[in-house]
Amino acid sequence: MRFTIALLAFGVWLFQGCATSPLGRSQLTLMPDSEMDQMGFQAFEKMKKEKPINQDANTNSYVLCVANAITREVEGEWEVIVFKDDTPNAFALPSGKIGVHTGLLKVASNQDQLAAVIGHEIGHVQAHHSNERVSQNMAVESSLGILQAIPIPGSMLGQTALGLLGVGAEYGIMLPFSRTHEAEADKIGLDLMAKAGFNPLQSIDLWKNMNRAGDGNQPPEFMSTHPSHESRIKGLNDRMDIAMPLYQKAQTLGKRPNCDPTSAVP
Repeated sequence: MRFTIALLAFGVWLFQGCATSPLGRSQLTLMPDSEMDQMGFQAFEKMKKEKPINQDANTNSYVLCVANAITREVEGEWEVIVFKDDTPNAFALPSGKIGVHTGLLKVASNQDQLAAVIGHEIGHVQAHHSNERVSQNMAVESSLGILQAIPIPGSMLGQTALGLLGVGAEYGIMLPFSRTHEAEADKIGLDLMAKAGFNPLQSIDLWKNMNRAGDGNQPPEFMSTHPSHESRIKGLNDRMDIAMPLYQKAQTLGKRPNCDPTSAVP
């Protein structure tokens, strides 16, 4: 009886967290946006204290030029920091924070490619992917708590449920969701860069550069939280019939970013 009540309460809790992503996918988002924003703010402040910040004015000006063109297409105010880090990476956090590593500028060879990365990272924020990942972990932990309420945990039912949860959390839930997040952010980011006037076709060249930068070393897709480069390129190509008209419209409206990457010093 207690297990039934607990299971019903758990179901109601999950139902209240149901949401929909910008691309129409059902999501589980249990955390209030205010809490996610606070987490993003605190994480970014900690990074600014612990990670070296790039001081080169030309590099900062270039990255800001690209980022500002993208963020004009979305709501809110955004803080952009360039970190001195050789890894080709960037990130965006809830509360409007964007971090770009100087190492990314060695791989993203022009403004359009950099826009593809920044647009992708903002896409994660717009789709509340951080909230979804936190909520997934909360749901898994709560599920474990409910399973402990089974009167006979050593029974066939109890063992089967625990086994499925353990395997599912590692391969059946968390990893596929992460790949889903990445593919979704690719599409949202592609649309964003196109709306801002950046050439979406350059996103394909970006991932070719990423592949060369990694010397083709990438784990098999089914064991990775990120799609393979080939899958990403295919997904981006499949989205071009939507992105290219957005880009052409932006050009017609006079959105023609002119950010100079030659002055940037990685």
